[in-house]
Amino acid sequence: MKLEVVALIVGIATGVLFTITKLPLPAPPSMAGIAGVVGIYIGSKIVDLLKVFFQ
Repeated sequence: MKLEVVALIVGIATGVLFTITKLPLPAPPSMAGIAGVVGIYIGSKIVDLLKVFFQ
């Protein structure tokens, strides 16, 4: 849980910094981008489970 909190704080700070300096955000600006990241994570977990199941 500690890692997630640190990641959230760094993400917020990055968003603030990029917005103040008027730079484009280094992240997808839509829910489709977020869904893609979640999909990548879920896909990696599925592969991890299959590795355990087939060994």
